[in-house]
Amino acid sequence: MQQVRQRELPEQMSWARALIFAVGFFFLSAILIGQLPGYIHLQLTASSLEGLEQGCFALAAVGLGGFVIVQVIVLLFDPKPVIPPAILTVLGIPLSLIGLALCIWATATGCAPNQTTCNQYFPTAHSNWASLLNGKVLWFQPNALDFVTLGLTILAIGVAMIFYSQLAIREQRNPDRRDLGTTPAIRWMIVIAVFLLIVFMLLYTLFDPQGLGNAIAPGHPFLGLKIVNLVWGLILGASVFLTLGAFALRLHYLMRPVRKRTMSALYAIGALGLAQIGAVFLLIWAFVYPLIYWMHTWTFIGLNDYLTVCAKKSDIPASCTFSPQAGYIVTAIITMNFFVLLAGAIWAWKSNRSLVVVGSVVTTAAIAAVTFLAHTAPDKILVAMMLCAGMLLLAVIWTSVSRREFAVVGENNLGCLGQWLVLGTCLFIYLAAFAFFSFPVWPPETEQNIPFVAGLAIGPPAAGAEATATLPQADAMIMFVLLGVLAAIQFFFLTRNRYKV
Repeated sequence: MQQVRQRELPEQMSWARALIFAVGFFFLSAILIGQLPGYIHLQLTASSLEGLEQGCFALAAVGLGGFVIVQVIVLLFDPKPVIPPAILTVLGIPLSLIGLALCIWATATGCAPNQTTCNQYFPTAHSNWASLLNGKVLWFQPNALDFVTLGLTILAIGVAMIFYSQLAIREQRNPDRRDLGTTPAIRWMIVIAVFLLIVFMLLYTLFDPQGLGNAIAPGHPFLGLKIVNLVWGLILGASVFLTLGAFALRLHYLMRPVRKRTMSALYAIGALGLAQIGAVFLLIWAFVYPLIYWMHTWTFIGLNDYLTVCAKKSDIPASCTFSPQAGYIVTAIITMNFFVLLAGAIWAWKSNRSLVVVGSVVTTAAIAAVTFLAHTAPDKILVAMMLCAGMLLLAVIWTSVSRREFAVVGENNLGCLGQWLVLGTCLFIYLAAFAFFSFPVWPPETEQNIPFVAGLAIGPPAAGAEATATLPQADAMIMFVLLGVLAAIQFFFLTRNRYKV
């Protein structure tokens, strides 16, 4: 009887932990099966392929950059350093400086009121070098390459090299391989990151960036907007940096006691997942215009007109885009693959749980990075950083509860009250997330679920002399705060009552 009981114990989980796992898996399902295919379909069928190129470049940067970071972890901790950690520290410092310098150069030089993107994109409308297929540089159209995305990717790789190499050096001096859990350092990083995130959300609700810029520098609205973006960007940058650091450290502690089981899973995620996706999207970014030019020659049974749409027959492929039918085909392929992947995770939960847990949290962090890097335009980057920090917080919490996800933390049956606590917590979390993801106003990419227009204290300026200013609306912020507090209260009692599944 005792042997049977010992075999059953590892399969028991508290409802509080199960709820966090459920939130994480629901988030992954919503993004991978719903949002990401929809985003790609929108960019494929837009009037210009500029958004598709920038989105594919961001996805490629996250995929390939994530693969490099995974390789760094494997080289340092599988199970001992394959190369001296100090070498990666030496390599990481110049990489970080190069990435930071590239970001500063792209956003601080070449700026003008009529050139709000500064030197962020290449080629420009005035570029002309080795033009092919009516492109500006080779076959590339304007704004194909985003230097901010590239710089942030290089910066992240460099910082990861420094961070993990220093952890490896410390482990060489200390043989302790325990999972230290959510240490005080991780908790303080989470607390400070959440505080900074709340500060930004309050500022963004009260002050419209352009309106505040006009108030700071009357007569020089562009300068005022740059100042606002800089200050708010530093606040959000610190929040993203702290949440990313907390996630990286927590994932390191989570994998440390069981590296023999988790390192192979992490390598598979990097090599078979991130690297492959990154390579595919890099090829799409590089050759989308030659591809659509070639597809335009498919006259067999009218495939060219079925799959492509060109505004000017004399300007092919620059004026071409993909038809809705082509978008449906691509969306179906992407959705099917991610659905199979998620179904496979359910199947592998019993036999290879380490792969599922590590893959889930790494995928969550990758989605956060894609959200950030795919929206680096000056009018989108602040909200994108806010979303990135929120998603990384989910990843940190997920890794924290995964320490002993099947530990028995209570012996109380769920009962009627417990069922209402579970149902209420799920409902409040869902609605609060609904409001949180209503902050982006990026038409036509996103449709607001809950109305939100920044600027309760200083609203957005009128678009013209005779135009009326947009009235601010804080519905999403009010709903997020109210339901977030209710979800926290419900979750507190759910945890305190120690219900078991």
